[in-house]
Amino acid sequence: MNWFKNAICYRFEPSEDCTEEHLEKVLQEKPFVPCGRHEVSRSGWTSPTGPLSDSPIFSSNGYILISYLVEEKILPTSVIRDEMDERIRVIEENEARKVYRKERQQMKDDITLELLPRAFTRRHRTRALLMPQQGWILVDVGSFKRAEDLLSALREALGSLIVRPLEVNQAPSSVMTEWLQDKRPIPSVIEVEDESELRDLSAEGGVIRVKGQDLFSDEIRAHLDNGMQITRLAVNWEEQIRLVLHADMSLHRLKLTDQFREQMDNDSPEDELAYFDAQLTQMGLEFSRFVPALVEAFGGEPVR
Repeated sequence: MNWFKNAICYRFEPSEDCTEEHLEKVLQEKPFVPCGRHEVSRSGWTSPTGPLSDSPIFSSNGYILISYLVEEKILPTSVIRDEMDERIRVIEENEARKVYRKERQQMKDDITLELLPRAFTRRHRTRALLMPQQGWILVDVGSFKRAEDLLSALREALGSLIVRPLEVNQAPSSVMTEWLQDKRPIPSVIEVEDESELRDLSAEGGVIRVKGQDLFSDEIRAHLDNGMQITRLAVNWEEQIRLVLHADMSLHRLKLTDQFREQMDNDSPEDELAYFDAQLTQMGLEFSRFVPALVEAFGGEPVR
């Protein structure tokens, strides 16, 4: 099993019937089916374990992994436009008349329908980790739009789903800026690495991207003292996970450290399904520790 490469975190209030059995049942009712010849897109739930299981969920020690698959036909507007222009030219030359808006729209629809069976398809899979006991859902994407697409589909399947994006009391950009200015202590479990984005939040909106440099240098500090803010920061958590933390609290480019990866590989079972099970449990355990520690670093969550 591949660990998440990104994560957008949501607070999750599971309903009483949000059991593994019920979740499996409702997702089985909305399976992924490939696009038909004249369909633009299709989506549905698929096995998160690939060929190892037919179930739309995989659970281990209270952690539940799900997978949402979207298939889209790729039909560039330029192709439709070129075909449409040619047909309009033929009509205007042969029939000596203009083609007006209503006829143009019908022509566009007809061309689209004709070309769809020959269009290429593109698929993208989105995984999510449900942690009902801890009250979190983590979606393995870097885009809030795609995360919301999965949650909307999950809400439709369940009938109800109460989630909200992760919120913290202290603005992450301000806190990360103060870390690099030595105005605020960096939590002992977090080590700042050598990559960052500095942004001017004024109307000018200048951006400086830094990689492979000492972020505590006088040059970086001068930019921060002049009002720039840290909006992205590469960090290392407990010598186990490396990531780039964004100011909206989304987690990007998650990667296990070599030492932690080697340790897990040494302890992994040979059987594929057992290995998948062990990996999911380990990922769930690490996120169960990491996300609360991250929240605490930014002043905790607002009281509701």
